[in-house]
Order: sequence, then C-alpha cells, then structure tokens
Amino acid sequence: MHGICNLSIIPCRKSPSDRSEMVTQLLFGETFEIIEDGEKWIRVKHSYDDYVSWIDKKQYQPISEKSFSALRKETHVISFDLVHPILNTNNDSLLPIVLGSSLHGFKNHEVEFDKVKYKYDGQIIKPHVSKKTRETIIEYSFLYLNTPYLWGGRSPFGIDCSGFTQLVFKLNGVPIPRDASQQAKEGNDIDFIEEAQPGDLAFFDNDAGKIIHVGIVMGNNKIIHASGKVRIDKLDHYGIYNEEKKAYSHQLRIIKSML
Repeated sequence: MHGICNLSIIPCRKSPSDRSEMVTQLLFGETFEIIEDGEKWIRVKHSYDDYVSWIDKKQYQPISEKSFSALRKETHVISFDLVHPILNTNNDSLLPIVLGSSLHGFKNHEVEFDKVKYKYDGQIIKPHVSKKTRETIIEYSFLYLNTPYLWGGRSPFGIDCSGFTQLVFKLNGVPIPRDASQQAKEGNDIDFIEEAQPGDLAFFDNDAGKIIHVGIVMGNNKIIHASGKVRIDKLDHYGIYNEEKKAYSHQLRIIKSML
C-alpha cells in the first residue's frame, strides 16, 4: 500500500499517538510506502529519504502501486513561494502549500496524481534541470531566514536544523537524509575549516560525541542554521559563536561537502 500527502503538511510522529513527539513532516506531494496498517494510525516509509514515522490514517490520500512507481520516477517540479494556494479542481477547494512542496505532473499550471487535479499559479523551480551551485544553496537558505525553530519541522512556519538543510538541498536537487547524524555520514570530509566553501555542511556534537546539530557554511566565517530560529552566526574551528550571548552555542565536529 502507498500514499501521498494531499494536505499542506502532515505531522509525522515517533509513535501512533497525537501526543507523541513529532519527528518530521510530509509536505504536499511527497509520497510514502505504508509498512504497517493500524486502526487509527499507519506506519510509513517516506520515499524522499526512507524516513520511518507514524501518521494519522485520516491525513493522506491512498494511491495505487502503479501511480506510486510512476511518481517516484518522475522528475517533478517544486513550489517556490513561501506559501501559495493550490486549487483542487475536483471539488473547487483551496489548499495553502509551502515552499518545497512537490508538484507532480506539472504542466500548464496543472498538477495531477491518481485522477485528482489541481491548479497552481505560484512560482516553481525545476531542480532536475537547474545547475546546482554553492551560490544557489546560500541564496535559497535565505528563504528560511527567521523561520522559528520547530522540532521535526520542515516548513517556513517552523523548521529544525536538519529539516532546514534537507529542504535547502531539495530545492537544489540534491537529496540528503533527514537527521543531522544521518547527513553527517554523507558527502566528502573537509579536513580544515579554512578549506570549507559556501554550501558545505558543518556538523556539531555534544559532550558524548553525538552529532546533534547541522548548519550551512556561508563563507567569511559565517554559518546559517536553525537554532531558536534560522539565523546567521559566526563560525570558527571551535564551533558556532553567538555574539548576542557572547558564548559558543555549538562545538564543531566535522565539515562535509555534499556537492
């Protein structure tokens, strides 16, 4: 069994309960495989990053295996407005979708999956044909500037550190895993901070050596990251220095290039 997010955002839980921790979110148009079917909740594996979570059984649209396979192979476009309405032409209802949503079968401002049709006249981006550059990674990261921090968030209304980096790279057509510890296992190591380039990812650990934070290197000893909000701070070989608090907030562990 398979499904697709047909809402603005679906909260994804650690366990099958509304009171459970939200570990991530599905955005409009993102697909998943149903790996456990319960009475009120389903356990799903996200197509984009293989992340596993629980979602409310009332909050998705089932799709056929044929449609699921076709959508996974399709090079779809992505919404590029912070938020913009999309019109379900089957029932004439409007739905606000956020930056980074997947627009399947987009043609002449129309979106369609499993016989449900939508009209979208907002801005789009085509990551599969756009040139991936370090400059665009930095440019797109600014779209989320001042977004409030939200554990498990992946939208301009609330985002966590690894959700931020994942979405910025999604806009650039570079898929990376969901969590910071998973992202740290990807890419190529940068041995010295002086060799880091804009668009590289810097990872930070706690006293136990566990990767707990990630941000995007900007150059000029700066980093953009989600901590309280998406913000810009100083970066050196010790870590992230918060000028407001006159203290280091995160200790640097490793820098990786994903390009």
